[in-house]
Amino acid sequence: MIENQTFNSLNYYKTPLGKGEYEDCRFINCNFENADLSNISFTDCEFTDCHFSLTNIKHSVFNDVRFLDCKLLGIHFNDCDDMLLSVSFNGCNLELSMFYKLTLKKTLFKDCNLNGVDFTETNLTNSTFHNCDLKHVIFQNTILERTDFESAYNISLDPENNRIRHAKFSKENVSGLLKKYQIKIT
Repeated sequence: MIENQTFNSLNYYKTPLGKGEYEDCRFINCNFENADLSNISFTDCEFTDCHFSLTNIKHSVFNDVRFLDCKLLGIHFNDCDDMLLSVSFNGCNLELSMFYKLTLKKTLFKDCNLNGVDFTETNLTNSTFHNCDLKHVIFQNTILERTDFESAYNISLDPENNRIRHAKFSKENVSGLLKKYQIKIT
């Protein structure tokens, strides 16, 4: 087990990260693009200014992991071990990533670009999308109960195909719930 370590400005595509368990570690300005992080466990870790595009995270564990100002393009979070999955994202670009069928209760997405992200059949109960761009996000049979969308923008979802009981929307973004009816709101 690797504990309480800081890894700074490393390229894990060229030199792979060693398999094992990482606890209370910080990764700063590291490149994980096209890297293989499969079967690695991260507990109470923080990734800051890291690049994860097309990273393999099959069977990886992300337990209480924070991503700050990271680029996570096309990441299939549904491939990781979902047993202890607990993550938060602040200032991240998550374009085209996938969270299919995951349980992400109380997950924080703050100041994130979520263009084209797939949340099909995901449980996002009590989650928060604070100041997030939700353009082309897929919500299909998604549990969004008590989810906070008040400051999110470019939201479009079908209330008939998602559970949105007690979800919070602003007056400005509630029109995204009516998009399928092709009506004009003035």
